[in-house]
Amino acid sequence: MVQKNIAVVTGASSGIGAATARRLAKEGFHVVAAARRADRLEALIAELGSGSAVACDVTSDDSVAALAAEVDRLDGNLTLLVNNAGGARGADAVAEGSVADWQWMYDVNVLGTLRVTKALLPALESSGAGTVVTVGSTAAFVVYEGGGGYTAAKHAQTALVGTLRLELAGKPVRVVEIDPGMVRTDEFALNRLGDQAKADAVYAGVREPLVADDIADCIAWAATRPHHVNVDRLVVRPIAQAAQHKVVRE
Repeated sequence: MVQKNIAVVTGASSGIGAATARRLAKEGFHVVAAARRADRLEALIAELGSGSAVACDVTSDDSVAALAAEVDRLDGNLTLLVNNAGGARGADAVAEGSVADWQWMYDVNVLGTLRVTKALLPALESSGAGTVVTVGSTAAFVVYEGGGGYTAAKHAQTALVGTLRLELAGKPVRVVEIDPGMVRTDEFALNRLGDQAKADAVYAGVREPLVADDIADCIAWAATRPHHVNVDRLVVRPIAQAAQHKVVRE
């Protein structure tokens, strides 16, 4: 009997994470959907008709350890981790920056990636064909006014990913980074800005910003290449966005 391949997706309760869980289920993975909002995870798994829902807060060592224990109990090989949990809070200038917001962004985007990767790496390596996909951002490469906290966190996250790839060279684990530009989801801009009108203004006049399914497609494509093929970094933007600061609005 062929053992099933297991994929863990963090931040799976909405947006890119939920879209990725749906796409990977179609690719034949047993998806472990992990996030804080257990009710949303249960609904997602019910929709998929398979998989596992595990409540997990990536800012908690104990919660991540419990996630790893749940994965260990499953019948199958953990071959894919998608570090998707992340987010932004606030758009303050550095001079008025909220230390609490900056600390939260670092803890979720950087230390959350570290915690989950550390916890699941032994199983990924023992599978003989593991892949770690981390969802970063084009904010990892360019800074902009009002984005100091988020760009700092995403710069740190991409440094973590690049270092991990070097350290795993020669081992059967690929390290992939997906860096989206402007992606319109239900919650990212709203959570960051705290106001629906301000969130809507981010995408105002932009023809066809990316959506969660676009990024899920990129993740699935990179993860399903032959295992000797490593997509180190995939930067993806809508055609209306030529760079972080260059967005065409109609």
